Amino acid sequence: MARAVDALSRREYSRLELTRRLMRSLAEGETFDDVEDVVGTLEKRGYLSDERYAQTRVRVRSERYGNRRLAHELRMMGVDGEIVRETLANAPDEFERAMSVWQKRFGEPPQDRRERDRQVRFLASRGFAFDIIERCLRAAHSRVPEDDEDGDSFAVD
Repeated sequence: MARAVDALSRREYSRLELTRRLMRSLAEGETFDDVEDVVGTLEKRGYLSDERYAQTRVRVRSERYGNRRLAHELRMMGVDGEIVRETLANAPDEFERAMSVWQKRFGEPPQDRRERDRQVRFLASRGFAFDIIERCLRAAHSRVPEDDEDGDSFAVD
């Protein structure tokens, strides 16, 4: 119990994550049933909450990652699918987050197919949905003036 409370005093854990952590540090004579009892007690007392874990995880990581990646991470930590959907529904707008990530990384629209594919792959690897990525790249192109400083137009994919 002391090890579990100590871990929870530093940050939120999902039920599965805390169980795994406690299983790695079992002392002599402790069993899986003991760990399950401790985790169950902590949940009943409100010290351990998958909902709170999901909200914290999404709040911290949503600035850099899309909903697909966040959902995958939460499911890998044993968070129930309904909690994942509910938490992501309350997350900041995914399009705005994608635009922010795109702006920090690239800042200017792709000039050719190769660069466009590179930007798409980057945003997809961050867990943004392809429809969000397409909207992001279209919005980036719409911000660019039609003519450059020489008066020459450039092609937009």
